[in-house]
Amino acid sequence: MEFMDVVRKRRSIRRYKPESVPEDVLNKILEAARIAPSASHRQPWHFIVVKDALTKKQLGVSQWATEAPMIIVGCVDTAIRSPPLCYVDLAIAFEHIVLAAVDFGLGTCWIGRLGRGEMIKAVLSIPDHVKVVAVTPLGYPDETPSPKSRKVLSEIVHHDTF
Repeated sequence: MEFMDVVRKRRSIRRYKPESVPEDVLNKILEAARIAPSASHRQPWHFIVVKDALTKKQLGVSQWATEAPMIIVGCVDTAIRSPPLCYVDLAIAFEHIVLAAVDFGLGTCWIGRLGRGEMIKAVLSIPDHVKVVAVTPLGYPDETPSPKSRKVLSEIVHHDTF
């Protein structure tokens, strides 16, 4: 798929088919995150792939997210790179996951408001110096959301000055 087609096709998916994602496809998606750029090439990220049904439920995310075949938890090691740059690094790598998933016909839904980050850390035995930043379910979409309207370029792009 052409890059701009991938970008335009991406949607936040909240309903997933139960079929599992082949391991080789998952590895290609994670490889897209691995090769993402980071500030000073520090690569402060860690990704935890959660497939176990009980563990997914214990994460405290919305029920619909636990129905996907897996959830990817994106974390940053604050001992490698302190905030806020580590968050930017993770966001870039996580978006690589999201876009690579679309290229393989898979859906995701970036969940970044994690009021239960400490619960997720406890369930997944995440060390103290590692912070949970985002999670996404990953699986084959069982819905096709309509595109949302976007601002036109002239509303958001400025040349030479604001």
